[in-house]
Amino acid sequence: MMRGLMMDAPLMISGILRHAALNHGGREIVTRLPESGEIHRYGYRDAWKRSQQAAHALTKLGVAPGERVGTIAWNTHRHFELYYAVSGIESVIHTINPRLKPEQIAWIINHAEDKIVFFDTTFAPIVDGIAQHCPGVEKWVLMAGAEHKPEMKTEILTYEELIADEPDEFDWPVFDEHAAACLCYTSGTTGDPKGVLYSHRSTVLHAMSSIAPDVIGGGAEASILAVVPMFHVSAWGLPYGAPMAGAKLVMPGAQLDGASLYELIDGEDVTYMVGVPTVWLGVLDYLRKNEKRLDKVEKILSGGSALPEALLRAYEEGYGVTMQQGWGMTEMSPIGTIGTLKPNHDGLPQDEKVKIKLKQGLGVYGVELRVVSEDGKILPRDGKSSGHLQVRGPWIASQYFKRDSDDQFTDDGWFDTGDIAHLDDDGYMTITDRAKDVIKTGGEWISSIDLENAAMGHPDVAQAAAIGLPHPKWQERPLLVVVPKEGCSPTEQQIQDYIAEKCAKWWVPDAVEFVEELPLGATGKVLKTDLRERFKDYKLGEDKPKKARPETSAAPETDNGGEKRKKFLGIF
Repeated sequence: MMRGLMMDAPLMISGILRHAALNHGGREIVTRLPESGEIHRYGYRDAWKRSQQAAHALTKLGVAPGERVGTIAWNTHRHFELYYAVSGIESVIHTINPRLKPEQIAWIINHAEDKIVFFDTTFAPIVDGIAQHCPGVEKWVLMAGAEHKPEMKTEILTYEELIADEPDEFDWPVFDEHAAACLCYTSGTTGDPKGVLYSHRSTVLHAMSSIAPDVIGGGAEASILAVVPMFHVSAWGLPYGAPMAGAKLVMPGAQLDGASLYELIDGEDVTYMVGVPTVWLGVLDYLRKNEKRLDKVEKILSGGSALPEALLRAYEEGYGVTMQQGWGMTEMSPIGTIGTLKPNHDGLPQDEKVKIKLKQGLGVYGVELRVVSEDGKILPRDGKSSGHLQVRGPWIASQYFKRDSDDQFTDDGWFDTGDIAHLDDDGYMTITDRAKDVIKTGGEWISSIDLENAAMGHPDVAQAAAIGLPHPKWQERPLLVVVPKEGCSPTEQQIQDYIAEKCAKWWVPDAVEFVEELPLGATGKVLKTDLRERFKDYKLGEDKPKKARPETSAAPETDNGGEKRKKFLGIF
């Protein structure tokens, strides 16, 4: 082999912030502080200096290369500094999802063997509840100043005192780019959470891909509102991609309601917003109720769960904002596909463009996709052959942390995502369901995702979730669980009739149940395992559903638009 005559410079995460400090030093990072609600702002040059102070402090605390440092924190400038300080000294930043159950958080901290854990004031009660169960943690550090130190039974340090007297210059080490940098655990809806360990190389490559115009994009002129949390999958890489591009980074802290987010959107001239559909539903509700506009916003990237057609149309047709759908997983760092139109789509009618946008999108460079049958045969890219979606690439996990093997990793080097999907000859991937959520009726598959999206097009429906329940004749039939919009009282028949206009008749759910809220997991996804458990005694017959409910879950009959109905209330 003849080698190219190029420098062998390892890809270091610390190099991203160094680049931003030197080339975009004055570009702002704006944070709503969790401890006070006040707005904090400074530039990448300031963040670079403070990350070096934090690196000195971590070194003094005895954090060694490869050791894990945990964070239980919102999207803030301090969390941003730790992203660089921890990985920069060749240690591993372990971001912990505070929406998990306390026992899960303690389990994760112990499994990761975190030496130090940083946390925001909001999560002080969690720390007090789990500290005694985490004997390996040597220090707990509040991410605030001494003036915001709460009364706690756990002995803590404060971040501002910790770094205050440290030098703002640090001799960052250079080491193997394959060294571990970040650790994130899956949400663990079934079994124990699994750790995914990212490297410096994978993180930098993922960030470089993310700033391509048709991925996340956003150059130096962009102002990005990062609602997607830094405590899970590195906020989809925004803390790395934004400084790499020199974009303004706006971080909402703990206040994620529509009013608080709109204040930042309007006040910080936000041009691009990134988060999950439930967040954009909340913002949309605020916009409508208060007759607000989005004059500066150009694009919204929505991910984490399928983008409802009604939500896409509301923003694009009502506010002139382009909606993009993204798909990925914790195991993928997380970006896998991004929905974007091609030039040959320009002349299509709007309804046809919407159909394309509702697909999960095109694979980004660096991610290979394939769909295989039950027997492992690779299926054609014909837009209709559905099978198990598998992926591989330089920022996709090869195994889980502290686990020798797992059947999600194939013998020929691919990761099985657990999704059922198809690919078309134009490169677009469409997920039809999770393998565990697909509804199998009479030998055919019903996509719970498509069924839910159809239901959410109804003007009175805020959220919907479809699950398959046993049926004496058809094996399984769909039950649709609906959260009505505030002030609305749709009937079961109205929902069924509406879906019949959008889907095949045999897809129409046998029954519709109305609830006040859906059970959401730590990452904002509907917990269908919970729904199946709560509706396990719900009987679907051939003619009419018979509703067997646990006595503790039953609610009194309520008058809903003149029709009597029993609801599942107060069980989530």
